[in-house]
Amino acid sequence: MYYQGVKKNIVRRPAGKKRAQFGAIHPLLERLFLARGLSSAEELDRTLAKLPSPWLLSGMAEMVEHLITAINAQQRISIVADFDADGATSCAVAIKGLQLLGASEVLFVVPNRFEYGYGLTPEIVELVKLQSPDLIITVDNGISSIDGVKAAKAAGIKVLVTDHHLPGAELPPADAIVNPNLVDDKFPGKSIAGVGVIFYVLMALRSRLREQSWFAQHQVQEPNLAQLLDYVALGTVADVVALDQINRILVYQGLLRIRTGRAHPGLVALIEVAGKNPQAIAAGDLGFSLGPRLNAAGRMDDMSLGIQCLLTDDPALARDMAFQLDSLNADRQEVEGQMKHEAMVLLAEMKALDKHHLPAGVCLFDAEWHQGVIGILAARIKDRLHRPVIAFAPAGKDQIKGSARSIQGVHIRDVLSDIAAAHPKLLSKFGGHAMAAGLSLNMHDYPAFALAFDEMVSKRLVDVDLEQKVLTDGELTEQEMTVELADLLQNAAIWGQEFPEPVFNGVFDVIQARIVGQRHLKLVLRKPQGVLLIDAIAFFVDQPEQWLGLRQINAAYKLDVNEFRGNRSVQFILQYLEKTA
Repeated sequence: MYYQGVKKNIVRRPAGKKRAQFGAIHPLLERLFLARGLSSAEELDRTLAKLPSPWLLSGMAEMVEHLITAINAQQRISIVADFDADGATSCAVAIKGLQLLGASEVLFVVPNRFEYGYGLTPEIVELVKLQSPDLIITVDNGISSIDGVKAAKAAGIKVLVTDHHLPGAELPPADAIVNPNLVDDKFPGKSIAGVGVIFYVLMALRSRLREQSWFAQHQVQEPNLAQLLDYVALGTVADVVALDQINRILVYQGLLRIRTGRAHPGLVALIEVAGKNPQAIAAGDLGFSLGPRLNAAGRMDDMSLGIQCLLTDDPALARDMAFQLDSLNADRQEVEGQMKHEAMVLLAEMKALDKHHLPAGVCLFDAEWHQGVIGILAARIKDRLHRPVIAFAPAGKDQIKGSARSIQGVHIRDVLSDIAAAHPKLLSKFGGHAMAAGLSLNMHDYPAFALAFDEMVSKRLVDVDLEQKVLTDGELTEQEMTVELADLLQNAAIWGQEFPEPVFNGVFDVIQARIVGQRHLKLVLRKPQGVLLIDAIAFFVDQPEQWLGLRQINAAYKLDVNEFRGNRSVQFILQYLEKTA
């Protein structure tokens, strides 16, 4: 019997091979950091001074020159954003930042995914033209918008592209492009999110304005752009980019502003409806509580609501919009649950056809599935099967849209690129990252695409370990299971994608077990021959009643603090558990 019905092996994370040069820190922290590839105190520095120069980004000089021209001429600027949390926060950073730096008219357009799809398309250019802009700035999109940029240029509108997605063979004919993933770009942070890219553009713009004595000439106080870092932190974590040192700095500084009461009203309202304590907010709260609520606008309705929530300075209005986002997120969860059930039925049918194995790359489609939720569905099924998954939904006009999620060792955008090269007429369009991508194709091409996807993934799985594993940092003693250590771990670093939060493991006697909230399992555990009783909880357990009456489990867990009526006590957040007795 296994958590989520999937057997996994609990494996100790390999120890770091470098020599530790952290200075005086807790021995456990030293081991954790070494295992994650760090070796020096400098790599733990989270001050803004450690951020690399924005001028390392290629195209930055041209980008800033066009922006200064726009500000001096008081041109009208239209921001074209993506419809996810990274796009929404990027849009808020662009608008607030450009206004702080002297732009007078900054508007935005965000495509409705159900009507227009992703990016700066010719159709979106027609919408933007209604605003009569002199300049378009794309945020978190644009690197693949060749036709859209051409349409804007033909209409006499300048286009500046800020993006972080991987570029294709052809770049759009924009007036300037800033993207750390361009070929030969010297910027060290290839994992920076779209919101980080536009923040860097603003830093470079402020630097150039300062050099030109712009603020003194206009008798304007030079703005502190750090006030935008709460947006940057949210967008970075929500986009699940790798938390390298640059991203850890940006997220830490944003969290610091939230914890000290300096967040924008929209974020404060999202924290409130999520039931989180702003003074103790963590990166995980941004990813699992705030991000989904913001994303719900783009998934279920229109991301304009999410952007307006971020932008408003009115706390009451922000609260109203945050409650609307919370309601949309509840709708999303209900739709997702139904779609996951239907996906499991499809998987069972696949296994019935081939009793030996599922495809190496799994494609799933249902004519009733919600286009805004297929990305989450693909991620859920990928986690269950531990292989690349694409979930498809109807997109109108005999088109279907797919959202892909992958595993370590299989670069999903490269897979799609290989399919496009081998079958030039199969894919309408695609784009994305190593771990996630989006695509469109004709409905009648779905069977051929599913076969091609399986074939291309199979070639890459030869050297990929498909065994499901839970990597842990070993066992803790009873003496280490303290509130003080849990606090130390939480505050010692920004944990997240590719810099994973510490997970520990051990065998425990089950003293008490009960079901809470229908699908959550609440346990009281004790180490064999131990004396300390520890509360533990496992969320969203398949058939939780099966775990009642067990005597012993093998578990992987995060060390956490439960706060209730002013009392703080240790609890385990269970990541995986299996029956031992």
